[in-house]
Amino acid sequence: MSKSVCAPSDALECCTSLAVEPMDAGQAEQVAPLLKALGDPARLRLMSLILSHEGGEACVCDLLPSFDLSQPTISHHLKVLHDVGLVSRERRGTWVYYSVRAEAMPALGSLFQTAVPA
Repeated sequence: MSKSVCAPSDALECCTSLAVEPMDAGQAEQVAPLLKALGDPARLRLMSLILSHEGGEACVCDLLPSFDLSQPTISHHLKVLHDVGLVSRERRGTWVYYSVRAEAMPALGSLFQTAVPA
């Protein structure tokens, strides 16, 4: 069965269970940046903080106190998460609010499902 390669703009569409059938090289190329982005402890914590923040969204000002990192460094990590499609952002006045894309967590979770629900 031939698999289509995802468009670089939305690698989340490639996130199907690894247990169903092996990824082809193109799919692995698409999914690897998502996992690499989450492989950094600061970015993994940022995802957790955003997801658990009231309303499921947070601005840098909400996130900064949780780190011993500068605001530009936090902003860089958020940009990486945004660029790979894990978070969305919305400017409101001088602040940018980040939220985890609704499809991100289920898509990533589906990668590691060992049994596909019937």
